[in-house]
Amino acid sequence: MRAVIQRVRRASVSVDGQIVSAIEQGWLVLLGVAQGDSEADADWLAAKVAGLRGFAAEDGRFDRDVTEVGGSVLVVSQFTLLADCRKGRRPSFSDAAPPDQAAPLYERFCNSLAGHGPRVERGVFQAHMEVSLVNDGPVTFLLESRGRS
Repeated sequence: MRAVIQRVRRASVSVDGQIVSAIEQGWLVLLGVAQGDSEADADWLAAKVAGLRGFAAEDGRFDRDVTEVGGSVLVVSQFTLLADCRKGRRPSFSDAAPPDQAAPLYERFCNSLAGHGPRVERGVFQAHMEVSLVNDGPVTFLLESRGRS
C-alpha cells in the first residue's frame, strides 16, 4: 500500500457536484492498494497514519498526532499512486490491485484507522471525485507498507 498524507486545515470530496465527505483540521490520505497487499498491510499502515506526529506542539516541533489535536482523517482511494511511469509516456497500472481486491483493503484500512481513535471520513471507491483541500504547511508525507520491518 502506498499513502500520500497531507496535513490540511480542511478537505472535502465531491461526487457529481455534491459533497460526500468533509473534514476540518487533520490528514487527507490518498491511498493506493497494490497487488499482493494484505489485511496486515492495511492494519500496519493505519496504525502508522494514526500515530504519525505531524502536528506542532507549543514549541513548534512535530510532536502531536491527529487525535491529540482533535483532528479527523479523510481517506480517498487513488490507484494512480501505483502508476509506473518509467517507460514511455503512458503510465502502467499493472502494480495496482484490481477493484475487487482493493475495495476490501481500502475499507479495512479505514476501519482499522478509526479503531485507533480519529474520526474517519471516506471518498467513494471507484467514483470520479473532486478533492478540495487547504494544505497546512504544506506538510506532506509518503508512506508505504512494502519493505516495512
